[in-house]
Amino acid sequence: MRPELSESYAFCRALAKRAGNFYFAFWSLPADRFWAMCALYGFTRLVDDAGDDPALPLEQRALLLHQWRQNLTAALAGDTSRHVVFPALIDTVQKYQIPPEYLFALIDGVEMDLQPVPYETFTDLTKYCYHVAGVIGLCCIHIWGFQGEAAKPAAVICGQAFQLTNILRDLREDFSNGRCYLPQADMSRFQYSTEDLATGVRDERFRELMAFEVARARQLYATGGELTQYLSPVGKPIFDTMVKLYRGLLDEIERCEYDVFSKRIRLSTWRKLRFAAGGMLQRFL
Repeated sequence: MRPELSESYAFCRALAKRAGNFYFAFWSLPADRFWAMCALYGFTRLVDDAGDDPALPLEQRALLLHQWRQNLTAALAGDTSRHVVFPALIDTVQKYQIPPEYLFALIDGVEMDLQPVPYETFTDLTKYCYHVAGVIGLCCIHIWGFQGEAAKPAAVICGQAFQLTNILRDLREDFSNGRCYLPQADMSRFQYSTEDLATGVRDERFRELMAFEVARARQLYATGGELTQYLSPVGKPIFDTMVKLYRGLLDEIERCEYDVFSKRIRLSTWRKLRFAAGGMLQRFL
C-alpha cells in the first residue's frame, strides 16, 4: 500500500474509533471492508463537523462545506492531495463502485442544517433523513455487498430509522442549537409545543409523543429489516449488529421513561461489546 494511502486509512480509523456505536459494528467485517467503512466514516465525520461547529459563524461553516464540495470534486478527478481523508475515500469509492452522487448528497444534507426549518410532517422529515442517513446506508451496502435493486429503498428506510433514533436521543442538544426535527404535525397531535421543548417539559403529553415516535422508529426497523435478504453473507452480520445497537438505544429511551433531557442516552460498553461479539460470531458461522 502506498504511504499516503496507508496514512489516510490510519487517519480514518482514528476518527472511526471515536464513533462509538458504528465502530463496534465495523468489527464484524473482513479487514478490507473494515478499512473501507473507516474511510467512509472519516469523510462523513469531517463533513458533519464542518457544518456543525457552533464555534464557527454560519458564513464560515457554509464556506467550509463549499470547500468540501470542491475538494471532493477534485479528488474524484484524481487530485487527492487536498485532505488526508481523500486517498482512502477515493480508493474505497473505486474499489466498491460507490456512486459519487451519494457523497455530494451528504454535503447537501449537512448544508440543510445551516438554515434549519421546521418539518411539518414526517414525510417532510424523510427528505432530510435521506440526505444525512439514507445515502450513508446506500454507500454502506456497496461496501458490504448486495444483490437486487430492492436493497436500495430498504437501505434508505433503515437510514430513516437510524436518524429518527438519533433525533429522539438528541432532542435537548439539537434544540439548544436551534433545531427541532420532530414533525410539527406530531407535536400538534399531542399538544406539545416548542416552548415546552425549550424548557424540557416531560409530562404525559411528552411521553405520549415520544412513545408515538419510538413506535414509528420500530416500524421503520421492521420494514427496513428486509434489507438483510439482499445483503451478501459478509454484510449480514454488520447490518444485524448496527440494528441491534440502534434499537438498543430505543430500549434505553423507553427504560428511562423518555427522559432525554437530564442526560444523554447511551448503551453501556459491555452491551456494545456483546452485540459486536455476536456479529463477529455470526460472520464465522
